[in-house]
Amino acid sequence: MATTRAPAVRIGDGQGRITVGIAATTWLGSWLFGNVAGASLVAALGYDGADTRVPVWVTLVAALTLWIPILVALRLVGVRFGLGSWRADYGLSVRPIDLVGVPVGVLAQLVLVRLVYWPLEELWPHTFSSPRLEESARDLYDSADGVWLVALVFVVVIGAPFVEELLYRGLLQGAFVRRVNELIAVGVVAVWFALIHFRPVEYPGLLVIGLVLGACALVTRRLGLGIIAHASFNATGLIWVATR
Repeated sequence: MATTRAPAVRIGDGQGRITVGIAATTWLGSWLFGNVAGASLVAALGYDGADTRVPVWVTLVAALTLWIPILVALRLVGVRFGLGSWRADYGLSVRPIDLVGVPVGVLAQLVLVRLVYWPLEELWPHTFSSPRLEESARDLYDSADGVWLVALVFVVVIGAPFVEELLYRGLLQGAFVRRVNELIAVGVVAVWFALIHFRPVEYPGLLVIGLVLGACALVTRRLGLGIIAHASFNATGLIWVATR
């Protein structure tokens, strides 16, 4: 009896009902609602955007108001169109072997991304200089101290990798690999992941790490390796900025 190859993220039979259209709509709805809610709450708390350096509390509030709708939407979609299981529907599973993601993330940050930017910096030194690339991360780090530094680490190293891997690799890539070639699916979602950060100077690096994280899900058919690699990538970037 012939068997079919498993999809890029190991899912149950019912998860196949999450189409590209449903996944894209879920992403758009939760993303828009979260950003509008975050902007409204930050404004209600008194931040008017006059400061060029965004306070860490604003980043934390914006992140939480974005993540909560995303997680709620993922849960509702999983229950409605999947099996109602984070593991079965989105591949959320972490194993000891996924600690390999630590060197993967570190090397991606310190070696792979810098290899990508090296020719760009040679051709356009002003646009792709190290200070320009590190500007947003440095401003964020410089605005944090004490408990806010702990909050920053939570956002960058724990929260963002977890939620973004669920959303982009678990939901979107999981839907795309059932519709198109797996490599095309990884590329499409990596581009999507890069563009939505709205930092053009960082697009090459974001695209590279998006491809790496997509490959992690493709190879392991789970999200554990990608989550740890993503967390290590972000942590390495934060440490790099903090020690320079």
